[in-house]
Amino acid sequence: MQLAATDLAVERAGRRVLADISFVLKGGQLLTVTGPNGAGKSTLLRAVAGLLRPVAGKVSLDPAPDGPIGLAMHYFGHLDALKPAETVVANLEFWRRLYGPTGIDPFDALDRVGIGTLEDLPASYLSAGQRRRLAIARLLVSHRPVWLLDEPTASLDAASDRMMGALIAEHLAGGGLAVAASHLPLAVPATATLALGRA
Repeated sequence: MQLAATDLAVERAGRRVLADISFVLKGGQLLTVTGPNGAGKSTLLRAVAGLLRPVAGKVSLDPAPDGPIGLAMHYFGHLDALKPAETVVANLEFWRRLYGPTGIDPFDALDRVGIGTLEDLPASYLSAGQRRRLAIARLLVSHRPVWLLDEPTASLDAASDRMMGALIAEHLAGGGLAVAASHLPLAVPATATLALGRA
């Protein structure tokens, strides 16, 4: 599998945020995207996911999926996208129904991210770190070959940071690929780095 961006340019509110962005990423590879706040890291991930329409350039995936390219991707953004009134496991079951049951069982996913004992707790009761780990578990219940991770270790302690690194490494070892925007180094080595916000 290969993910490629070619001469990508994106505007937000009439302002050019990204221009001439190109990269090629193959299965088993991780691209980290760095840069100061406002440099366009989140914008790039959203454009790759198909959530923003580029004003120039293109994003391609080979082999191409049946339908929009975003169907092959997990977008893991700043917001945890949880239903606060639903239980921890009900949140995962919702995402599994939406994306398809192509990953591991929700209870196994909760164990993998270290919150298996909280399965019946409403998501609103979770701490920021626990909410983030529940969001991470979404990556596991439905398989998508491309992970787009926006500050994936935000709100995580050191142990959870290592857990996230292990999950990314496992995804890459299985032939998946990942693009991660992060201010801090991840607990898994990157294949390449794209620095935004520099002349």
